[in-house]
Amino acid sequence: MTTARDIMTPEATCVRWSETLVDAARKMADLGVGALPICGPDEKLMGMLTDRDIVVKCIAQGKDPARCTAGELAQDEIVTVGADDSAEQVMSVMSEHRIRRVPVIDHHVLVGIIAQADVARAMPDPQVGDLVGTVSADS
Repeated sequence: MTTARDIMTPEATCVRWSETLVDAARKMADLGVGALPICGPDEKLMGMLTDRDIVVKCIAQGKDPARCTAGELAQDEIVTVGADDSAEQVMSVMSEHRIRRVPVIDHHVLVGIIAQADVARAMPDPQVGDLVGTVSADS
């Protein structure tokens, strides 16, 4: 059985709760990613920050990304998967919540992140097509 641990990108880089969105955007650019987990002062996962969040929830609303912090954009619900969850469970969670990336947790510790591309590389074509179709469907 293929697990989340098998398909995840390990050692996900966090953006700190207190870091500005400018700092977060620079991290995303340096890493070539479109999302970062938000971690609090105690390294606890507090949410996910996407490049879209920065644009829609900060810049488009006239806020200053040099003053707005990642923590200000952290959402209430944090969707995660366990490191030993099956790939099918991961796809189910991503489909149900219509998310393109999901943090992977092992004993309450962030150990990686799974993106649609990770699933695409690991799973048979029909399953990937179903996931991409569900996650990308218009609301």
